[in-house]
Amino acid sequence: MNPKYKRLVLKVSGESLAGSAGYGLDAATLSAIARQIAAINQLGTEVAIVVGGGNIWRGLSGSAGGMDRATADYMGMLATVINSLALQDALEQCGVVCRVQSAIEMRQMAEPYIRLRAIRHLEKGRVVIFAAGTGNPYFSTDTTAALRAAEINAEVILMAKKVDGIYDDDPKANPNAKMFSNLSYLDILNKELHVMDATAATLCMDNHIPVIVFNITQDGNMLRAVLGEPIGTYLGGGADD
Repeated sequence: MNPKYKRLVLKVSGESLAGSAGYGLDAATLSAIARQIAAINQLGTEVAIVVGGGNIWRGLSGSAGGMDRATADYMGMLATVINSLALQDALEQCGVVCRVQSAIEMRQMAEPYIRLRAIRHLEKGRVVIFAAGTGNPYFSTDTTAALRAAEINAEVILMAKKVDGIYDDDPKANPNAKMFSNLSYLDILNKELHVMDATAATLCMDNHIPVIVFNITQDGNMLRAVLGEPIGTYLGGGADD
């Protein structure tokens, strides 16, 4: 099997790690995701990962409750570190050599984020997990994924969700919701489709980084995306990019 992409960024939401509980960490789910990552790593694809923290804490929720926004966001960054260490452990148990790099220095648990060091790890076949977001409040982990993808020259961002792709409405609430197979970045902004925030979409558009939104709960989907099979929603420069 020949992968279509040599280097990619995988964006995993915190909720994806929680399993059916919707919060915290689910061991079986972590193992299942780690096995999918191991499968594409074995193809020779260089894999960097950005993990969200919504299964533990959301900065926006804390801010809405009256907490200082910067403080709430820093707490969210710490939640991503917990998830990153958990995913690292699951990957190591699958035989995948993995490094966690944190945008906030915490030497006892993770390397500091250094772009060239991350690239060297990838070139040596190691998986790199980028933790703590960008290290700055007011930026989402979607923006982190777009920023890191641009910095390491990734060819694509795989955005792992619990749904099959991008819909024109909530598929859980509306059984007639239509899934898009292709979208442009401007479609995301103009249609106000909340698959990623405007900053992340603009970064991807400016740097010509395509995004594939797919369902991570179906085993093998990650491999299909890397092999170039039509899956989920392809988000690129134009609707027929």
